[in-house]
Amino acid sequence: MTADWELDRTHHSSSGEVRWAALGAPDRPPVVLLHGTPFSSYIWRAVARSLADRHRVFVWDMPGYGVSEKRTGQDVSLAAQARVFTELLDHWGLAGPGPAPSVVAHDFGGCVALRAHLLHGARYERLALVDAVTLAPWGTDTYRLLGDHAEVFERLPPGLHRALVREYVASASGPGLHPAVLDRLVEPWCGDEGQAALYRQMAQNDQRFTDEIQGRYGDLDLPVLVCWGAADTWLPPERGRELAAAIPGARLRMFEGAGHLVQEDAPAEFTAALLGFLGE
Repeated sequence: MTADWELDRTHHSSSGEVRWAALGAPDRPPVVLLHGTPFSSYIWRAVARSLADRHRVFVWDMPGYGVSEKRTGQDVSLAAQARVFTELLDHWGLAGPGPAPSVVAHDFGGCVALRAHLLHGARYERLALVDAVTLAPWGTDTYRLLGDHAEVFERLPPGLHRALVREYVASASGPGLHPAVLDRLVEPWCGDEGQAALYRQMAQNDQRFTDEIQGRYGDLDLPVLVCWGAADTWLPPERGRELAAAIPGARLRMFEGAGHLVQEDAPAEFTAALLGFLGE
């Protein structure tokens, strides 16, 4: 890992090449971090480094995101991402019979983690769901508009597309993102490849992927922490309360002033909450 952020390893998954990295000593308890949309593992950079003092931390960019492969015709649906995550756990040696990993999943990474666990049998020691896409209805008005008209927005002039993505990503933060962070989050979605990839994943993801598992949250039998930004305008705090109530024994932690990106908006408080939960 560089002083900035680099995924230095590659796995050839069923949905294309996945870039990933591992931090921390191999003999420490494993933790896997999942990003959501329209983000990448970059949102986990500070949290991952903090957790790596006590854990072996795995980070990855999902197919179609960040520095992982993006291509025409690629399956980047939530169903595909759950299959790829299950493959990666096996690739990393975390599928068994050794210690199961703890999983921390943000945004639609929550759906990916839950699908892998409930539909594909992935084992977790603990699960933290962070402003997670899990309950219907979900998706901002902007997200639905872009996904419903992907073929139109794919043809936007590059400058107009960049401005749209920049405004959209910025709205995920409560207090606002540092300009350099915003630039880094926007950059993978620019250029011909990135622009097409952004609207491709929006067009492929819909509510049926959470509908298929929502009725099974009561079957979860592991420690669960639900984290939510109290100022989240993408997924309102009520969703966090509903999710915690749907999972037996789940605990809810709200972060005042934080929007959808609690990793950026309340990094110290959020990291402390994760360290406490993972260390129990």
